Amino acid sequence: MTNPVNIAIEVLPLHPDPYPIVDEAIKVIQASGVKYEVGPMETTMEGDLDELLDVVKAAHQACFVEGVKQVVTIVKIGESTTGTTIEGKVGKYR
Repeated sequence: MTNPVNIAIEVLPLHPDPYPIVDEAIKVIQASGVKYEVGPMETTMEGDLDELLDVVKAAHQACFVEGVKQVVTIVKIGESTTGTTIEGKVGKYR
């Protein structure tokens, strides 16, 4: 694997009860096998950029499988030439 990157994803289903739909998007991330951490506002993943972008797409599309007519997904990418890890960013706060 190349140097790891972090991708943060926030899935916002435009639906009266979004939480069960967000749960389904998180299940997609869990099933992908990538390293991840669920936070109160977004889920952060760590790994290969191309693989993570595929997971982002799958999590986004999972909302439509649940019957949502519209979803907004916010994505942030953190990358460094030496690698970017979740532990490196927040380990000192644990």
